[in-house]
Amino acid sequence: MDAFTKLTAVAAPLPMANVDTDKIIPARFLKTIKRTGLGVHLLDTLRYDESGAERPDFVLNREPYRKAQILIAHENFGCGSSREHAPWALRDFGIRCVIAPDFADIFFNNSFKNGILLIRLPRAVCDTLMGDAGMGGNARLTVDLARQVVVRPNGEEIAFEIDPFRKHLLLNGLDDIGQTLQHAPQIESYETRRRAEKPWLPSIAI
Repeated sequence: MDAFTKLTAVAAPLPMANVDTDKIIPARFLKTIKRTGLGVHLLDTLRYDESGAERPDFVLNREPYRKAQILIAHENFGCGSSREHAPWALRDFGIRCVIAPDFADIFFNNSFKNGILLIRLPRAVCDTLMGDAGMGGNARLTVDLARQVVVRPNGEEIAFEIDPFRKHLLLNGLDDIGQTLQHAPQIESYETRRRAEKPWLPSIAI
């Protein structure tokens, strides 16, 4: 998993509350267990009409937001079912950070496991950042995870809170497998000792 340290990027404003995981990635696209190829269907019903043509007014179909890496939304983002395809679609599109007043719990956990930083900020602050984002490509936001601040285009810094353990994982690019591999020497030592003491038991490869 790629580490998240400091990101300066275009932010796309999505002034919607209760964006559920079916809205993020509709169920008809959940036919794959791969984490790639889902970005084109991110927010599909908002981006495309019934014929599959782009809706020209939707934010992700306009420049510079086609290459947005930050998404700013309203309350309860990621509610609904627990599908992990939702953060997969966000990440495949290029989104590395979502800022909103709050998030659904399962989506919140899944996003961090997939290298996406979720930042909780008050509704009024989110609206201010949406105003900044609405200025286009010349109004990029900076998210500095190490310092735990969002930097507005005018230089104002907005502090945010994050669980220290989640912060450590993102800064070091560690998913669940990466965390386990940090203990590879101890696991290998245990396996070597166990093979010597109980050779009839099967070995576990890591």
